[in-house]
Amino acid sequence: MTMVPKNLFTVKTTLCSVKQSSKYASSAIRKHSVWTQDKVIKSPYKSIEIPKYTLYDYVWQNLDKWPERTVSVCAVTGRGYTYEKAFKLSNTFAANLRRKFKVRDGDTVAVMLPNIPDYHVVSLGILEAGGVITTLNPIYTAHEVQRQLLLSDAKIIVTLPETVPTIRESLKMAKLNIPIIVVKTNGEPIPEGTALFNELSEDVHVDKSCLKEVRRGPNDICFLPYSSGTTGLPKGVELSHRNIIANCEQINEPLVRMHNDTTPSHQDVIIGVLPLYHIYAASVLMFHKMSMGAKLVTLTKFTPESYLKTIEKHRTNIVMVAPPIILLMANHPAATAKTFDPIDSICNGAAPLAASDVERLMKKAGRQLDFRQGYGLTETSPVVTISPKGLNRYEATGPPLASTEMRIVDENLKNLGPNERGEILVRGPQVMKGYRDNPQANSEVFTEDGWFRTGDLAVADNDGVVTIADRLKELIKVKGFQVPPAELESLLRDHPAVTDAAVIGVPHQTKGETPKAFVVLRNGQKCTEKELSAFVNEKVAAYKHVEDITFVESVPKSPSGKILRRVLKDQYC
Repeated sequence: MTMVPKNLFTVKTTLCSVKQSSKYASSAIRKHSVWTQDKVIKSPYKSIEIPKYTLYDYVWQNLDKWPERTVSVCAVTGRGYTYEKAFKLSNTFAANLRRKFKVRDGDTVAVMLPNIPDYHVVSLGILEAGGVITTLNPIYTAHEVQRQLLLSDAKIIVTLPETVPTIRESLKMAKLNIPIIVVKTNGEPIPEGTALFNELSEDVHVDKSCLKEVRRGPNDICFLPYSSGTTGLPKGVELSHRNIIANCEQINEPLVRMHNDTTPSHQDVIIGVLPLYHIYAASVLMFHKMSMGAKLVTLTKFTPESYLKTIEKHRTNIVMVAPPIILLMANHPAATAKTFDPIDSICNGAAPLAASDVERLMKKAGRQLDFRQGYGLTETSPVVTISPKGLNRYEATGPPLASTEMRIVDENLKNLGPNERGEILVRGPQVMKGYRDNPQANSEVFTEDGWFRTGDLAVADNDGVVTIADRLKELIKVKGFQVPPAELESLLRDHPAVTDAAVIGVPHQTKGETPKAFVVLRNGQKCTEKELSAFVNEKVAAYKHVEDITFVESVPKSPSGKILRRVLKDQYC
């Protein structure tokens, strides 16, 4: 890993020397407290300078340092691109978007692709053409697709040949007639009436002078993902070039960075298992790692065996995942110490992970890995905090990133102090411009003085180190007491017979609500509802007791790893 400058924070010791404590750079924090008198948490890191680039220019700014390095490669077929090739193809694709499809500055282009090496080329081409990227889950139904196409006002959609029937059905539903561009990844013929991305990106005759007409600046929107919708219908999140570049610079901070410099003798290898249509992977795995010259190994279809084999085969040294994959790595019989051999660092994001789950991961690895936990949202580009190097409190996510402020507030938005639990409010350059065409939603999440309400509950200690408690709207209220599902889920997973668990609140005649658990047992393990209840209930206060347990084959989760509690409620309640 990269060495940490010893003069950072003007102290003599670094985070790497800290063990089992949040007292990183403690002398600096005493000198420069992260808590203000008004109970606002300031970042302990040096403020960033945000380059006045577009995201396209930012990603390619160091192209001359690693033109022959691989930018992306398919884990199964080995098909991929060098940085130089990807740059040329994206450049040509951009010119054709302007010439043949009349894309103009600010036009939205929809991308509905799985994780394939071409994702980088498609995305950067859209940006260079002056367009805005909106991403869709490739397993969306026609109903889901048509809604996003209408909301985003997409002018074109890029997809795979096999998805075209769904696209066409969605266009019929939406009464739209927009071009469909398909990415050909095998020898199958392309659907009639579609354009071929491979030809558009390899067109040696296209006149590229049209790209000089593009006028896009740092404050213009470049990325329009749609929020997960776990608390309502998906909303278009307007992220500017500056938002995403700022976040890239923030995670370059020496104490939190999880990448190494690309040199003649080294290139980081990152496994692309997180969906690139999600902000976590798009920003942190694709845009940021491209700017650093890393290689992304893409997995189009996930299976536990293919994922674990890819880590070994491609010598993946950085793993960025969500809780379900951490649990898989800690519990799957095919995961051995050999699997973990090439790994230097693992980062969990998208949803909280209990320390006990991380300890099981370390036990499976047979050694101490550099494990981090991050916190963020689609609306924050996405990273707000990452646990810094040497902070071995696995459940913690660290203090706010550079140039980021945070508040922990009560239900009246009154600031709380250290070790008090409340909702997180954030202010920083990575916070979105707002939800597209949704003033009501914007008024609900932004305070009058510009703070973004995350809807997440957390506790911050004296050093500003944050531990996520739960989603505000997912709290279970038992006789007026607040019960966080994540706490009970962590305890359930601690049982040796349990591999996964989810908890929701269900109506109760006398309590108002009561916790209901859904549990997945390990293969070959047996356990009764009574045994599990006793195991959990002896560890928590009476109002948190779990008496209602249903055994299920799997816990429904979003592609980013969040438990879909509403799905459980719909199916079982």
